[in-house]
Amino acid sequence: MRADQVFGISPELRENSYVDRGNLDASISRFLARTTHLAIRGPSKCGKSWLRQKALSDAITVQCRLRKPFTDIYVDALSQLNISIKIKENKQGVFKATLGAKGEAGAALLAKAGISASVGSERTTEAEHKIIGHDIDDLRFVAEIIKKSDRRLVIEDFHYMSTDDRRNFAYDLKALWDYGVFVIIIGIWSETNLLLHLNTDLAGRVHEISVDWTQDDLKNILKKGGDALNVRFSDEIQNHLAGLAYSNAGILQQLTLLTLDEAGFKEKGLFAFHVTDRGLVDNASMAYAEQLNPLYQQFAKNVSTGIRSRPNATGIYAHSMAVIMDATDDELIRGLHARKIFERAVKRQNRIQYSNLKAILEKIESLQIDEDGRGLVLGYSSASEELAIVDRQLLLYRRFATVKWPWEDMIVEADKQGGQVEQA
Repeated sequence: MRADQVFGISPELRENSYVDRGNLDASISRFLARTTHLAIRGPSKCGKSWLRQKALSDAITVQCRLRKPFTDIYVDALSQLNISIKIKENKQGVFKATLGAKGEAGAALLAKAGISASVGSERTTEAEHKIIGHDIDDLRFVAEIIKKSDRRLVIEDFHYMSTDDRRNFAYDLKALWDYGVFVIIIGIWSETNLLLHLNTDLAGRVHEISVDWTQDDLKNILKKGGDALNVRFSDEIQNHLAGLAYSNAGILQQLTLLTLDEAGFKEKGLFAFHVTDRGLVDNASMAYAEQLNPLYQQFAKNVSTGIRSRPNATGIYAHSMAVIMDATDDELIRGLHARKIFERAVKRQNRIQYSNLKAILEKIESLQIDEDGRGLVLGYSSASEELAIVDRQLLLYRRFATVKWPWEDMIVEADKQGGQVEQA
């Protein structure tokens, strides 16, 4: 058995290093048997998807994308069931949505749901802008098909939905519950019971589970994976690895694999392999940071390009990013309040106004993403007015990589222009 078959980041569950943290497996199985939606939240790469895969393998899994309407969820979900949705609007402004089967499997499922192979839905110009999911009749068709498939709908990366789409989907969740379709929502958010804040009608209809890792939990991953490979990690190595993982199982997985690479370990042997040199972990951390360099250089490029695309935008945006990147690990993990960011930013540039700063924080997510709607590193909640880190690998990267962020030059540029601060 090779090291990379046990440790490392993988989209597929790895039994040899999977740890049931706090009996979450039993908790999820229990709630999956109930008539309720299930929300699983936690930081990036903390093991949310592995947790879901362990309890539910045969799911209809849909990935969210920023700038993509939430109704694409239904198009994607039905596509996986060999069902197509075609949305058309003719010159008279009459809207038509059609469900069609792709192959025998799709036709059989439509028949099972009591729907003909092609279902049209015409409306007048008053409803011409409606699309699948916004109309309760169409959602009923979608719900019935998903229900008859005997598979659970899973929504991954819920945090990539826009604020408006999250709210709209929260209302759809109430309707889906009424139709007997219970959804699993997975993502990164800081507010407890986010979906209830978006739609209070979901009270009693959704249960939220938070995925967090203690140091002992992370050490259990090392022990289980180590036993599978006949590798023994010293107490010092375990503590060092767990500390650098920032309470994140995915970071621990990758850092452990790189540490074994540094130690020259390839595969399980007859005799125990001991890892005791702390320097191996530090070297692995440097290698990890090097691997992450393209990722966070792209993040910095996306943000700085977004800043420069705004007229006179080298003041408040640049100072805000500098303050955020100077924050402590704990502040970024727990959430940094907008007021705290303002207090530090105004010391750098006394013309910054709190209302403007909050306005730009609400736009900070859109600055980060690429053309495919991915790449979110920092998230901001307008409800709690807190900014928090989405991808904790950034904490490891800034600790071990020597980097000059582009907004530092923008601040110098703004100073040369008289320290101007733009309106958000």
